[in-house]
Amino acid sequence: MTDVEDRARIHAALGDPRRLAIVEALAFGDLGSAELGERVGVASNLLAHHLRVLEGVGIIRRIPSAGDRRRRYVRLVRERLESLALPEAPPVRRVLFVCTHNSARSQLAAALWRRRGGEGESAGTEPAARVHPLAIEVARRHGLDLTAARPRGYDEIDFVADLVVSVCDRAREAGLSAGVPHLHWSVPDPVPRGTLEAFEEAFGLIAERIGLLSGEAA
Repeated sequence: MTDVEDRARIHAALGDPRRLAIVEALAFGDLGSAELGERVGVASNLLAHHLRVLEGVGIIRRIPSAGDRRRRYVRLVRERLESLALPEAPPVRRVLFVCTHNSARSQLAAALWRRRGGEGESAGTEPAARVHPLAIEVARRHGLDLTAARPRGYDEIDFVADLVVSVCDRAREAGLSAGVPHLHWSVPDPVPRGTLEAFEEAFGLIAERIGLLSGEAA
């Protein structure tokens, strides 16, 4: 059984709200079957079924009492739940952010990445003549300075990246450098709307992803 198949079995076991309630009831302590049934409002015969399902995927185990050997306590196996967490961000430092015109999204992403302590550059598949004024304004509002930034194409970038991140669909579909790991963030282009709100929305999406990539909250 693969790791993904194993995690799928755990997800399936937790898909029933009563089983999820059982897991939550055991979050901070062990319970006997009777008190567990009372806690989650499940009859003893049905509780036995749910416990078998959870035990079958290793989420719980039943432990004999050291006092009254006829009793057993139900214990949560936390390690099994920890396996459900999404993968951690890849360990990268040098990131190249790419969008079509390199006039807003990729510039903001690179500036945010540098503020997180990484090395970041940006480029465009069809670089514009200038960085969009609203991108500069949104950057200023969030403590970033793009006043000296200018759009650049791939051929102008002398930067060996650990990771390439496309922040627009057109750039992703234009193809990325072969042999370099890449991610894609589908961030809508704020330029067609041309409002400060649109640029703020794009910034928010990028900031959230930057936070995840850096292993910190956005």
